[in-house]
Amino acid sequence: MKLSSAKVSKESKGSSPSHGGHHKNSLHSKRPSHLSVLPLRPVDQLEQWSSSTVDMYNSNNNHRGHQQQQQAQTSHTSTSRSSDYSAGGGGDNGEASGAGDKWASRLLKECARAISDKDSSKIHHLLWMLNELASPYGDCDQKLASYFLQALFCKATESGRRCFKTLTSAAEKSHSFDSARKLILKFQEVSPWTSFGHVAANGAILEALDGESKLHIIDISNTLCTQWPTLFEALATRNDDTPHLKLTVVITANIVRSVMKEISQRMEKFARLMGLPFEFNVISGPNHLGELTKEALGVLEDEAVAVNCIGALRRVSVKERASVIQMFRSLGPKVVTVVEEEADFSTTRHDFVKCFEECLKFYTSYFETLEESFTATSNEKLMLERECSRSIVRVLACDEDQDSEGECERRERGTQWSERLNEALLPVGFSDDVVDDVKALLKRYKAGWALAQQHQNETGLYLTWKEEPVVWVSAWKP
Repeated sequence: MKLSSAKVSKESKGSSPSHGGHHKNSLHSKRPSHLSVLPLRPVDQLEQWSSSTVDMYNSNNNHRGHQQQQQAQTSHTSTSRSSDYSAGGGGDNGEASGAGDKWASRLLKECARAISDKDSSKIHHLLWMLNELASPYGDCDQKLASYFLQALFCKATESGRRCFKTLTSAAEKSHSFDSARKLILKFQEVSPWTSFGHVAANGAILEALDGESKLHIIDISNTLCTQWPTLFEALATRNDDTPHLKLTVVITANIVRSVMKEISQRMEKFARLMGLPFEFNVISGPNHLGELTKEALGVLEDEAVAVNCIGALRRVSVKERASVIQMFRSLGPKVVTVVEEEADFSTTRHDFVKCFEECLKFYTSYFETLEESFTATSNEKLMLERECSRSIVRVLACDEDQDSEGECERRERGTQWSERLNEALLPVGFSDDVVDDVKALLKRYKAGWALAQQHQNETGLYLTWKEEPVVWVSAWKP
């Protein structure tokens, strides 16, 4: 895909307002210029989104995690072996180490091909070699080897579904609102991976609902409502009368259901602080989005509707995606915002080697961004990497055709989503104001991040990492 940096020409623009304090006097000062939807600085947002006393997050586990990582980086025996392999180059075929072709990628691809060919002796040899070299506490190659080794072993032994359930169960037991919130906010502090989509989607929603008095946002995501504080403030400071907002959150994941009571309380408290008339609803009945109906969402005729999908459509089975999009259309929304990560696990799903290579490429980029964004001993980075292990096993070692429990994990690229969405909806271009907000957001982070859009198909915007598209955001209407 050929991408170019997005360019916006304007004769003049007012400066975006800052998100400083949230006292009543400052909140209701009407802003004559464009309302920025940039997220608050992490310290400010944490203050808004936390209880009055912010306790330390797993301080003992943090200490142990740092010790483990430091020990692994200085004394883990696989470090020297992996360096030797990379320098010496080659697996069984003796290929030299090429630029950008690291040992983990070569070994993992070779093992995937052996599994596809059912070459048992080669599978055993490569799994053993990967096990010797891999470490979740090592460098990027060692971590990729560790997490993809797990998926390869599950694929070879046909134990993927059992492993996925075990990983999911363990994650649910240790999941809490405080730990999840702090992890999300820390990630947003150091990387635009999630906040990119939030800013663009919020901007499109605010513009589509401008002037409406009764708003209904249907939020289909697993972001624990961290997207909405800045939108609340923007609505509370609109030039016209403050609208009434109904927020309906659709939950299909057990790990999110367990914390929705606390999220509900905090959302309602935050809306009162903003002076925003607010109603909060949670729909947690369906096991997957294919079961969601128009009636269950409780949309009223006098409501202006916005549907917000953050990483949601990829969890709908491929055969049900068209019907889910048609259901969105039936709601008569003013806007449908879609954010998806840029990878194709859909058309490749019946070719294990191709799917594996696509999965490896995507997570290599993701792990590299984590390495660049977090400190070497970051416990949050380790937690985010471990979250990936479930998705990798789900994509590579679970047969979704035989799995009726929960949701799938079949990502598609922005061009593929555009084709699907174009069958029922029309694309809405992002305004200059929203593009400027996204550009301002990216300036907060380290070099390497950029905004880009396609030359021919102008549907949506891309977040790129070192010129590679990693996240796609778009807006649509009936």
